[in-house]
Amino acid sequence: MIEIPTGLPPEIVPLSFLLGVWEGTGVIDYTIGDEKVNYEFGQRISFSQDGLPYLNYSSYAWLLDEKQTPLVTEMGYWRLSRPAVDGDPGPAMLPGADPRPYASTEAVETLRNADEGFDIEVSLLHPGGVDELYIGQVKSARIDLATDAVMRSHSAKQYSAATRIYGLVQGHLLWAWDIAALGQDLRTHASARLARVD
Repeated sequence: MIEIPTGLPPEIVPLSFLLGVWEGTGVIDYTIGDEKVNYEFGQRISFSQDGLPYLNYSSYAWLLDEKQTPLVTEMGYWRLSRPAVDGDPGPAMLPGADPRPYASTEAVETLRNADEGFDIEVSLLHPGGVDELYIGQVKSARIDLATDAVMRSHSAKQYSAATRIYGLVQGHLLWAWDIAALGQDLRTHASARLARVD
């Protein structure tokens, strides 16, 4: 059963099962040419909200070796996908006009898609010079995402596409991430099982 905290902006409610801090372990399993990369890692993910109609996201992962070697971080924003209107803030620091859009559960329900889920957008930034824009859907406690765009700085490693799946299963957050990188086609990359720790 999913418990929805009170006082959330209505647009966050379809994603509210993610809120909190999650920690656990996972496996990297990626093949580059004839070489197989296989490691176990630990991960801590945080989903928070600050009263605006999106979730803040951060992730930190480390190798499960003797040194607990830092592995990767990423941060970003998760939100329902819908056209921006006058009531939304932006661009930059321009305030939105009243009234705020989708300020009621009834208004958010109008965003439900033909599959009875909600279309979402996820923006993720990696310190290695990669910025990903995912599009997908949340339906009940499952999220399916695929990259719509990947931007790389001139110094970033080659990375061209990805898919991610998240799901709440028996109180645990499970995820799987496939990538197309380093000259390889889209293939299995990593997965993890996380438990809520707060």
